[in-house]
Amino acid sequence: MNKKLTLSLDANIVDFAHDYSKKAHKPISKIIEGYFSELKMKNTPEIPKEVAELYGILEGINVPDKKELRRKFHEDHLN
Repeated sequence: MNKKLTLSLDANIVDFAHDYSKKAHKPISKIIEGYFSELKMKNTPEIPKEVAELYGILEGINVPDKKELRRKFHEDHLN
């Protein structure tokens, strides 16, 4: 569902928007909608650099499951 939105902008920006709209062959409303859609998608939290660097660090390594880890712990510490 589309809704109407009224904006108050500097005259120079309005002139630029009209020129840009003509060159892009798109209505100003679609350009603005696309801009806000991109902002909305970017609003997701980014993974911290330190965490991103860990990506794939265990690739190719056989990591035991929880049951195996518990069994090994009990063997090592309780016997």
